[in-house]
Parts: sequence; C-alpha cells; structure tokens
Amino acid sequence: MAKNIMIQGTMSNAGKSLLAAGLCRIFAREGYRVAPFKSQNMALNSFITKEGGEMGRAQVVQAEAAGIAPDTRMNPILLKPTTDVGSQIIVNGKAIGNMAAMEYYRRKKEFIPEVMKAYESLASEYDIIVIEGAGSPAEINLKDEDIVNMGLAKLVDAPVLLAGDIDRGGVFAQLYGTIKLLAADEQARIKGTIVNKFRGDRAILEPGLKTLEELCGVPVAGVVPYIHVDIDDEDSLSERFKSGRERKLIDIAVIKLPRISNFTDFSPFERYENVSLRYIESTGELHEPDMIIIPGTKSTIEDLRWLRESGLEAGVKQQADRGTLVFGICGGYQMLGKTVKDPDMVEAAGTKEIAGMGFIPMETVFLGEKVQRQSSGKIPETEGILKGLSGMKYEGYEIHMGRSQEKLPVLAGGGNIYGSYIHGIFDAPGIADEILKVLCTRKGAEFSALGTFDPKDYKEKQYDKLADALQSGLDMEYIYKVLNREV
Repeated sequence: MAKNIMIQGTMSNAGKSLLAAGLCRIFAREGYRVAPFKSQNMALNSFITKEGGEMGRAQVVQAEAAGIAPDTRMNPILLKPTTDVGSQIIVNGKAIGNMAAMEYYRRKKEFIPEVMKAYESLASEYDIIVIEGAGSPAEINLKDEDIVNMGLAKLVDAPVLLAGDIDRGGVFAQLYGTIKLLAADEQARIKGTIVNKFRGDRAILEPGLKTLEELCGVPVAGVVPYIHVDIDDEDSLSERFKSGRERKLIDIAVIKLPRISNFTDFSPFERYENVSLRYIESTGELHEPDMIIIPGTKSTIEDLRWLRESGLEAGVKQQADRGTLVFGICGGYQMLGKTVKDPDMVEAAGTKEIAGMGFIPMETVFLGEKVQRQSSGKIPETEGILKGLSGMKYEGYEIHMGRSQEKLPVLAGGGNIYGSYIHGIFDAPGIADEILKVLCTRKGAEFSALGTFDPKDYKEKQYDKLADALQSGLDMEYIYKVLNREV
C-alpha cells in the first residue's frame, strides 16, 4: 500500500491545491509513482475523464503534475453548487441528484465506503498518495461529520502538514489558533506547519517561527515564497476574476456569470503577451472588445436572467450588431438560442422556460440525465468569420443537462456568433491561434505581434517552476521523514 501525506490549510485559498500539486511533481521527478486524492471537493470548475466521469479540476492539475491521467478515484465526491443552499452531488464521477446543504450534511457519512474504496484502490497502485484537505480542520461546527480533513486523516492514517497564508495576514495566529482548536489526537497528527505565499527575507520571520514551533510543539516544515505560476486554479477567489485589467492589442471580454463554471476554458488566450482576457460583471466594464465569451454556468436560466437584468445582454447584442465576435460555451451556448426549457425543474431555478438571446435558431430542453463525455474529432464545415476553423482537430469534454436542437454541438452558428458544448475546445493546437489571427486581421494587426507559445511545453515548465519553488522553501528532508513515519 502507498505511503501518504496530507496538506490541510488554516482556511480556504491558503494554497493547499498548489502545495499538493507541487509535492506530486517533486515526488514524481524523484521516481515515485504518485497520485493526488481529495475525498470531497466543492467546485463548479470540473473535468470529464476518458471514461466519462466528472471530477474537480484541482485533482486534474495535480494528476498532470504527477505525470498521470486524471481518474475519478482521485476525487470521489464532488459538490457542484446549484443554489446558495444546495448542490448537485457527484459520486465516483456520476451525478446522483441535488441535495440541500443540511441534507448532505446529515447524510455525508453514508459516502465514507465510496471514499475508502476509491482511496484504497489508488493506494494499491501507487507509491505515494498526496492528500488535500478542504477549508479548515478547525471548523468546529462541522467536525463531527468531517470526511475531508481530520476525519479523513484518521480513516487513512495520514500525517498532516498545516499550511497558513501569510499574504492574507495573521499567519502565526492562523496556524496556532487552528492547532489549538483541534482535539489532542488531531493535534498529534500535525507533523509540521508551512508558512505559504511569503514575500521577503526569511530572516525577518525567524523569531516568529521559533516561537511558533515552541507554542505548537511541531517544526515549521517550510516557508514557501509567493509563486507566480500559470497553473489552472478552481477557487472562486481566483485572481483571474479581478476586474480593471489593461486592454491590450486584442481584447477579449468574458462575462463573469454569477454561477460561472469551467473558467479555465479560456486560459489559452491569457498566455499571449498582447492579448487581454478580462472577466466583467457590468456594462461599464464591457467597452468595445474584439471578442465576447459567454462561459459555462451551473444554472443557465438563473444566469441568463441575471445577464438580462444587469443590462449586459443588451450590451452584448449591441456589440454583436457592430460585428464583434461572440462565442458561447456550454451554458453560454444555450443562452445564445431561442429558448431554454426546464420542464422538470432540473436546475432548481424556479422557472420552467425562459427566452434566449435569439442569436442561434435552437431550443434547449433540460433532462434528468447528465451528458458527460470526452469528445474529439474535426470541426465540421463552418461559415462566417471563423470559417478557417473548418476541418481543424479538436478535443475536449462535455458536461451538461440540456439538450439543444442543433445537429452540430461541436461548433454552431455563423456570421460572428458561435457556440459549442465542448469545454477545452480552445486548448486544441491551432484553434486559439486561428481565432486570434481572425481578430488581428479585422484590426489590421499582425498575428506575430501577439507572441506565441507551445502549450504543452509551457504547462510542463509551469509545473517544474512550482516544484522548484517548493523545494527551495520546504525542508524536504523533514517531509520525507514525515512520509516515512520517522517523526
């Protein structure tokens, strides 16, 4: 069976996901067969595996860092919020229905056998399992039903490294307070603390680190520098969403829907030096972009209503009338049609039918069974300004409850309005380039002015950059002692 080590955090967005990804990369580079694991994830940014299972994007990133294929066993429970008080529940890659938060809280221990089955299966195939917790282990109102932090650590007998985010302030209080709110047996599982996202000279921290070690009774296992890496994240606190970005030679506006999902679909455009990708929430932020993207959403009807009430639908239509390229993905694609119907209230949005934006002559109907599959092939013959995409190879995945009356779900539309159900369609070699070439031509600019990159090579370098930074900040000799149960 595999050895294991667990990363927990003092709060959400303390950097657990990237720390786990970095450790996966470090162990893999040193010759170990390593896999990530997170028993329960809550995210709208998900992925479909080769087998058609759905899982959280963070564990996909960690699997890539480890050099292995994503597998739903790495994230056996995924919660996808549908309302402020409820989520769709995904177990081992398949949706089993929607639950209110209190119902899931009462029932979640029922899923422990599925969690353990997934973990033990992975542990039988790999040398090391890097486990990621969720939120904080000191959420004392939730501890009795915990299956993702100390509750999981006990089930799989994992030693824990506790990470605090110094960039948000109060890191010593974060770490000390978290540990002191834990029961004695839980405190004993913590083998070290990590000060994460540090900017500056470590020597300044030393007096505090020494006192922290004395108070907590465990070593500081590392001080990790603030790392600027371009790695897909899934947290809603993502820096991608910060508005007010500079508009560059080619400007792309992504509508930041309230329930936006899979926003990493658009990462390929961010990596060109002279392309701006701005997430916007109001008409005042729209300006006159070269391209507007309406992304995926967990609630097409609710977010279409928001788009309409916020005035952004009118803004998008005005830009479309000027010839601006408009592209919808998944839920955003559904919004571009004539109507969206939900006769069985699958989305729990309180509305059975809503008029679409009317750009594409199609009707979408929500059904009980979710479509979730990987997809690849060639883009069919396409008309309009993106006709150059015709025949190009694509690959990606679909996750949607709605079925649309449109025979070409790969790429529909024409003129300057397009939609697709394929998440990741812009990742395929050449597709983002072709779209940007069209935008450059329309603007009288040279494509070469944007700068280019090799996506696969770029991604691998980012994972190595992350691992290098962690190795410089962590006491890896001590971490191996933790892994080998020598402390």
